[in-house]
Amino acid sequence: MTPDRPRRRRMPLLIFITFLLHAAMLAAVVIYPHEWRRILAAIVANHVVLTLAGLWPRSTWLGPNWTRLPPAAAARGEIALTIDDGPNPEVTPQVLDLLDRYGVKATFFCVGDNAARYPALCKTIVERGHAIENHSQHHRHYFSLLGPAGLTREIQTGQDTLTAITGRRPQFFRAPAGLRNPFLDPVLAKLGLRLAAWTRRGFDTRTRDSDTVSRRLLRDLKAGSILLLHDGNCARTSSGIPVIVAVLPTLLETAAAAGLRFVTLSAALQSAAA
Repeated sequence: MTPDRPRRRRMPLLIFITFLLHAAMLAAVVIYPHEWRRILAAIVANHVVLTLAGLWPRSTWLGPNWTRLPPAAAARGEIALTIDDGPNPEVTPQVLDLLDRYGVKATFFCVGDNAARYPALCKTIVERGHAIENHSQHHRHYFSLLGPAGLTREIQTGQDTLTAITGRRPQFFRAPAGLRNPFLDPVLAKLGLRLAAWTRRGFDTRTRDSDTVSRRLLRDLKAGSILLLHDGNCARTSSGIPVIVAVLPTLLETAAAAGLRFVTLSAALQSAAA
C-alpha cells in the first residue's frame, strides 16, 4: 500500500513544556543533587498530567482533536453522526436501513479485524454513501499503552485493511475508547490522519435504556456537534433491540426538526478546505 501523505504537525504546548521540564530537571540534578526528591516529584507530576490528558478523550493537550465540526460546517447547520466498533452483521444492516429511511449519511469508525471478517458489509456501507474511518486493526484494550512502533503497526494495518476492502483510504482515526498517549499525534501526522473524538456520546455500550441514551445525545444539541453511537459491542434494550436501533429514529427526527443536517467527517473536512 502507498503510505498516506504526512500531515504537517505542530508540537502541542504540553509536550513542548514536558521537553523543557525534563531538560531543566536533568540540569538541576547535576547542579543540585541533594534536591533529587523535589526534582523527581516535578517529573512525576508532569507525567501524571500527561496521563490525565490521555485519559480525557476530548482533550487537545496531546495534539489536534476533532471534538466538533469546523466552524464553516457549523455555520451551515451541519452535525455528524459517528458509529463505532463495527461492522456487525446483525446490527449494521438495521442501522443502514434506518439511515436510508431518513436520508442521513454517517461516519463508521470500523475495526480492521471486523472489516476483514465482513468485507461485503463494509462495501455496502460505502456504496450507500457513508464514510468508513480507522478505529485501529484490533481495538486492543491496552492501545493507549503502546509505544510508537506498536501504534504505527496497529493504525497502519487498519489503514491497509480498510483501504483494500473499500478502495478509499481513511482520513480520520479514533482511538479505542478514545484513550491515547503522547506518542499518538506524531504517528497520526506521519500517516496523514486526523484524530476525531466527539461532542456527545450516549454510552450505548453500557446503558440499556434507549431514552437515557437519547437524552445524553440530545442535550444541548447544536450545529457542529459530533455524536457517537455503536453498532459493534452495543447494549440491548430489555426487549433485545440494539440500543442504537432504538435511539436513531428519535435522534434523527429531533435533529431534522431543529433544522440540522448530518454530514460525514470527510465531507466536513473537504468543505472546510475548499
